[in-house]
Amino acid sequence: MNTSVLRRHTGKLSLPAFILMTFILSGCSGEGESWNGKDISGLMPGLEFELTDGQGNPVTADQYDGKIRLLFFGFTSCPDVCPTALQKLNQATEGLPSGLQDDVQTLFISVDPERDSPERLASYVSFFGDGIVGLTGTEPQLRELAKRYRTTFGYEEPDENGNYAVSHSSAVYVFDREGKARLLIRSDLGPKEIRQDLIALAKAGA
Repeated sequence: MNTSVLRRHTGKLSLPAFILMTFILSGCSGEGESWNGKDISGLMPGLEFELTDGQGNPVTADQYDGKIRLLFFGFTSCPDVCPTALQKLNQATEGLPSGLQDDVQTLFISVDPERDSPERLASYVSFFGDGIVGLTGTEPQLRELAKRYRTTFGYEEPDENGNYAVSHSSAVYVFDREGKARLLIRSDLGPKEIRQDLIALAKAGA
């Protein structure tokens, strides 16, 4: 079963338009901050959701206030993108200085509520590390949340055994301690680069 990763395609831009777009998307603040991930400060809304955790309890984003949060959309039957990303994020956070490890929380949001029960989700994320929380919700809740962060997901046609693939973004959103969107982690970044950004973000908000 293959997972399709959504990609954004753009048409050709004139040179002035390209320069302008690059300037806007870099979040130029004049402060000279340098990140490995994409700076999305001021370009995305703050962290906000009402979902269900691995124990079947309702949770909101406020319950993780005070932590740097890494948000990733996926599903437990994902054959490659999700396990690779979760393993990488766990490596990045486990390598943090001991004083910062408890200050970072990874939130894995399943967009496959039909198959990913809270129990299955909890078992899945526990395989990748203690610092990962599995969350899910109804499809309308998940659609609204994905739209909030300018992404989407979709379901392919089931095969003869009822199995189906889910297309979703491979990006990881990073929110600071106050819940403000700060960085977009691309799939080509390694654990060391992600860790550097997390340390810098933690120090900036200390």
